[in-house]
Amino acid sequence: MRTIFLLSGLLLASAATAADQPNIVVLFADDLGYGDLSSYGHPTIRTPNIDRLAGEGLRLTSFYSAPACVQARIRLLTGRYPIRTEIRGTSVDGKGGIPEGELTLPEALRSAGYKTGMVGKWHLGYAESRFLPTGQGFDSWLGLPYSNDMIKPWVQTDEPLWLYDDTERVEHPVDQDTLTTRYTERAVRFIRESRNGPFFLYFAYSMPHLPLHTADRFRGHSRGGLYGDVIETIDWSVGEVLETLEQLGLADNTIVIFTSDNGPWQNPPDRMLQKGNLRTHAGSTGLLRGSKATTYEGGVRVPCIVRWPGAVPAGRVSAEMAATTDLFVTLVQAAGAKLPEHTVDGFDLRPFFAADDEASPRQEQLYFWRGQVVGLRAGKWKLHSNSHVRAGWWKGEDAIELFDLDADPAESVNLAGDEPSVLRRLKLRAQVVAEELGAGVPWGADE
Repeated sequence: MRTIFLLSGLLLASAATAADQPNIVVLFADDLGYGDLSSYGHPTIRTPNIDRLAGEGLRLTSFYSAPACVQARIRLLTGRYPIRTEIRGTSVDGKGGIPEGELTLPEALRSAGYKTGMVGKWHLGYAESRFLPTGQGFDSWLGLPYSNDMIKPWVQTDEPLWLYDDTERVEHPVDQDTLTTRYTERAVRFIRESRNGPFFLYFAYSMPHLPLHTADRFRGHSRGGLYGDVIETIDWSVGEVLETLEQLGLADNTIVIFTSDNGPWQNPPDRMLQKGNLRTHAGSTGLLRGSKATTYEGGVRVPCIVRWPGAVPAGRVSAEMAATTDLFVTLVQAAGAKLPEHTVDGFDLRPFFAADDEASPRQEQLYFWRGQVVGLRAGKWKLHSNSHVRAGWWKGEDAIELFDLDADPAESVNLAGDEPSVLRRLKLRAQVVAEELGAGVPWGADE
């Protein structure tokens, strides 16, 4: 009899733990800029559903991702800096993917009893089925294996861009006009089929990455042109997801996060400026400097909104630092799952989320470019080397820069000559971190 009671107690405890696990929805836009949402200051693009999400949760104004697509996704799904993880050949004609030794976010959550589903852009390996989402912890997937521009005339390749349903190639050429609406239908279906939870939905939009596409019913409705139409389509999609959660009575037990992989593509290469793509088809960084493929703030600082009823006070805005690597750690911990045994580069944000007066555990932010630490933010100060942007829009002289991001978020005044002690302190710290990671720095030790 005692054994029966003990077993019953264990079963009840297990059931209680499962009931306490929140559902998780991560909405991850592609190339959406810091200033593209009306809640982040855009004057003409309307995003009422995303703005409502912000009003019901936390809006972060110093949230960091990466300067480009693949690096951002590695950080989100492994909690690690890309420099720690050897991932090659993830784009068209490539044969790489996430190594077996990495623990992905869906793998961690599935081990804790979550049903895991993905819709949208993957960009972390596809040539072998083991590198597709369904080989990396997702129970299901509908989406593209990489960016939507990796076809002629934008990329000179004969590799066809297929739409995948799990491991099956189901459509070529892909009707990109209906991608967002079809992704949304699949996301809603996944939520309905997983209502008894817990579940994890990773919704990685293919837009607003160039070339821009949207359904006819959204075209021409925005004062922001075609780019605005695409952003407003994403806002509609977010609204559909939120409405489904509410209809099913799941909203109060679901973490919803909306963010972007990197800043907008404001200076695309010439290959992209054809077949209808215009320079005006680029997003906004608000008052931030730079854009995608740079480590100025406009390239790596992106919108991030977190709604978590009961754990995140509604209507809060914070300038405290946070990053995509932190989302990995926070979500794994919130789910009661186990973190990997190897080093992760994120922090658990739950205490910070819960209280207005709680500081973020992230007090430093690293900026990477091709195996180098090219910048470090500590508090309000940002050390930065601009040498790596010479191949892009940067036409000035190489310089070591120091910015006060609290007073000058636009990075308009270089204070390196005015604050030598701060400059030296940050350079020494960046060099220490770089050595720990096996990375370089773009300045000499004696500079």
